[in-house]
Amino acid sequence: MSVFVWIESFAGRAVTSSWEALGAARIIAEAQATDVTALVFGENASAIAAEAGQFGAANAIVCQDEYLREYRLESYAALLSELVATHGPSTVVAVANNRGRELLASAAVDCDSGLIAEAIELRFEDGRIIGKRPAYAGKVLMEMRANTATTFVTIRARAFPAAAPADSAAPALEMVNAIEAAEAVATEIDSFATEAGRVSLSDAAIIVSGGRGMANNPKAAPDGLRGDDAAIWKARDGYENTLRPLADVLGAAIGASRAAVDAGYISYDHQVGQTGKVVNPDLYIACGISGAIQHQAGMRGSKVIVAINKDPEAPIFKLARYGIVGDLYDIVPALTAALRQRLAD
Repeated sequence: MSVFVWIESFAGRAVTSSWEALGAARIIAEAQATDVTALVFGENASAIAAEAGQFGAANAIVCQDEYLREYRLESYAALLSELVATHGPSTVVAVANNRGRELLASAAVDCDSGLIAEAIELRFEDGRIIGKRPAYAGKVLMEMRANTATTFVTIRARAFPAAAPADSAAPALEMVNAIEAAEAVATEIDSFATEAGRVSLSDAAIIVSGGRGMANNPKAAPDGLRGDDAAIWKARDGYENTLRPLADVLGAAIGASRAAVDAGYISYDHQVGQTGKVVNPDLYIACGISGAIQHQAGMRGSKVIVAINKDPEAPIFKLARYGIVGDLYDIVPALTAALRQRLAD
């Protein structure tokens, strides 16, 4: 009754958050007096499985089939479901990112098994896993449990510590083949577009976010721009020349509120909130964000929240540990200069 953990990979390398899933899997395995089996599919899978062994996986099931080189839900879910049916693990764990959510949900349906989604805490009662997750935009915490033989669990990114390297032997490898033929899958991967040199919002330990207040940039818009066009230019300039320097000093990712995204100030992939990305960084700096409940749902789990806003009654201040009332275009450059000096000393 091993605990399975899916090790997500991209371009032949493990996705960093997978070690958080492995850390959670080790907690479950210890409570159930069993071991951890890493599931690694695709390019360079054997090497990634060996790396998983260094983080405490006793076993690894590996599929290096060329057909699984790129992630596709149909083929990955078919293989995962088959492995669960064959081996009967007590638990299957993955990070609750876009791929982990859909993969474990699909396999749970195929296996007629229960799913605990978006867990931020795990505990055990009468041998069963109980997962705690936020609900109602983070206003309450709910507990979930499954009574099926295998329980699928997705954990919220950065909610669990990554597994520490373990002094253990290489994992016992089991090589398997893909289940579905290529012609049975409806999707095809053409290419990937990556943003080089930027910190991933989902994995970031520090996030600097901007909201509707980014349009209050005192810099004059180019001649000919008026109204909304001028506001968009001012906000985009603010993201690039005010927030970006602070993010670069801190090694942070850039985030945004839905209001800023809807207004065209920045692209959707930066959105934090109920309809964007849910993040749990160590430090979240909210600049010009009022703090609507939908935004709070996406960043409420941040360990330390700093709010910068001209409105002292902004809801974000009720959530923040540190609040600065003032114009972000005065405060952020000063903060950036002070941090640059402090980090240089």
